Amino acid sequence: MYMNAFANTLAPLDMTKTEEFASLIQSANDLNIPHTLPVQCYSKQTVVNGMRFHYLEWGDPKNPPLVVAHGGNQTSHSWDLVSLVLAQKFHVFAPDQRGHGDSEWPRDGEMSSSQMAEDMRELFRAWDIQRPILFGHSMGGIMSMYLLTRNPNLVERVVFVDIGPETGTGTAAIREFVNANKEFDSMEQFIQNVRNYDPFRSEEHIRRTARYNLLQRADGKFATKHAARGGESPRTAIRPSFEEVTRIGCPALVVRGGESNVLTADGAVKFADALPQGQTVTVPKCGHNVHSQNTLGFLDVVLPFIGF
Repeated sequence: MYMNAFANTLAPLDMTKTEEFASLIQSANDLNIPHTLPVQCYSKQTVVNGMRFHYLEWGDPKNPPLVVAHGGNQTSHSWDLVSLVLAQKFHVFAPDQRGHGDSEWPRDGEMSSSQMAEDMRELFRAWDIQRPILFGHSMGGIMSMYLLTRNPNLVERVVFVDIGPETGTGTAAIREFVNANKEFDSMEQFIQNVRNYDPFRSEEHIRRTARYNLLQRADGKFATKHAARGGESPRTAIRPSFEEVTRIGCPALVVRGGESNVLTADGAVKFADALPQGQTVTVPKCGHNVHSQNTLGFLDVVLPFIGF
């Protein structure tokens, strides 16, 4: 049983009419996230590469396109607070990548970031968008590196969130947490495990978003909604090298969480230096999940970069 609302047919679902959206607005108010209502937000489905993909579409279609790509074991909803703000000036697309959230699990088990880049290229075509701005966090950032080393002129500009060709020791802790948190007797158990793991988010915020990461099985237990991976983990995947990312010609911003042990300060500088039009910034009071752990700090550094 799914615990969140989403379009379960080809007909769009207006998310602004749901209890979930009201809860999102409450979180935005609690965190002093600047936003303007009303705003458009629809849950939709499409099929590319022989797979069904769920995505959230925010804002006026007449506005410039912007795509946000989530990290491993996360969903499109990890960007909700940011998308709420961006939708004031952009047409925002937030997909659930293959095997995540409310998108289909791959029948062949293919979960590589390289394949996700191919999915994203086809999603751009399905959405009929050209040269969007692209944000990629963690796994979504690895996917973005693959996408843009293969298609250097595909986007107008890109934001890499706490990821690069070289990462630190924090990836091991993430893998341990993911592997230890696949099945639960109650949602409360999951919430408390996340709370202990992530000291930057309030329990209320974690409780609001838990529904997007879990489903309840027929035996009553709760389980992660994300497909099991084979030999490649999105956080330990082979990724483009420093030499390869020199092909990314568009303006690029590398955003690092001030207390992150995934992207080190040195790794962020090396990544930005390798990019032809790269720069790096550090957001304080957050770790790896910069945009959800310090949303205001994240917005402060990315909004000027995208001309908001």
